[in-house]
Amino acid sequence: MELRQLGYFVTVAEELHFGRAAERLHIVQSAVSQQVRRLERELGAELFDRSPRQVRLTAAGERLLPEARAVLAAAERARAAVGARPGGLRLGTCTGLGEHLDRVLARFAERAPGVPVELVSVSAGERFERVADGRLDAAFVRAAEPAPGVRVVPLWQDPLVAVVPAGHPVAARAAAALADFAEVPLALTARRANPALVDLVVGACHAAGFTPVRGPVGGSLQNTLATIGAGVAPLWTVVYASHARLLRSPRVAFVPFAAELALETGLAVRDGAPDAVAPLDAFLAACAAAADDLGS
Repeated sequence: MELRQLGYFVTVAEELHFGRAAERLHIVQSAVSQQVRRLERELGAELFDRSPRQVRLTAAGERLLPEARAVLAAAERARAAVGARPGGLRLGTCTGLGEHLDRVLARFAERAPGVPVELVSVSAGERFERVADGRLDAAFVRAAEPAPGVRVVPLWQDPLVAVVPAGHPVAARAAAALADFAEVPLALTARRANPALVDLVVGACHAAGFTPVRGPVGGSLQNTLATIGAGVAPLWTVVYASHARLLRSPRVAFVPFAAELALETGLAVRDGAPDAVAPLDAFLAACAAAADDLGS
């Protein structure tokens, strides 16, 4: 049994979707499925009920989940105890950072050359927990209330753009109005996965005078873009502009909104942690420099 397998299992258990778990882990879905299957063979038990429509934990999976989390937490504490990452930075990431993350890491490398950065992809709630107990030095968060023991340093606003088929009339415009999508199904993540994003988009639709037509909920971004690009049925979604600039698909168009929709991105750090302690101080400075780049 490998720590990696337990980590993959926990991520799938939290997402209840192999595609979304793969996106969080920044690996291909087949690798996640393969490692979970190996873990199941080693344990001699099915951990998930899989069907084309949903993924659910089995009774064995429910029993394993708290134990797997405990093992992973113990491994983190062991690494910290022996200084397995001397002078490095453990950073929690969130979806859709796109070119922002590249810019921040480049700025950090200028200020702290040779200092390693470990990127950790976990849910927003767990990012706060790990910052509070020291398993993460900092974490990117969006429009979230700080957890006890954690403060959030505001960084920048992340605008959203509409995603439509490349042949859609809106694709040729400089900007889209929400009213353009009043009768088109909206493919959006489940609210439990990203309440701030869902509330922003749905609330903006209500303010524009309509309730969005419900489209597919959840699924990987790659699959959603492919479905929109196929144009078999009308469909639209939103992505962060910073992420859209890294996505390449001739079958879809990314169109800014005429009335900007944006969420604030911040950096969660432990409350009371001194900013002037390297490498956290260098990373905060890198974030500030990257934010200045956006305004220049």
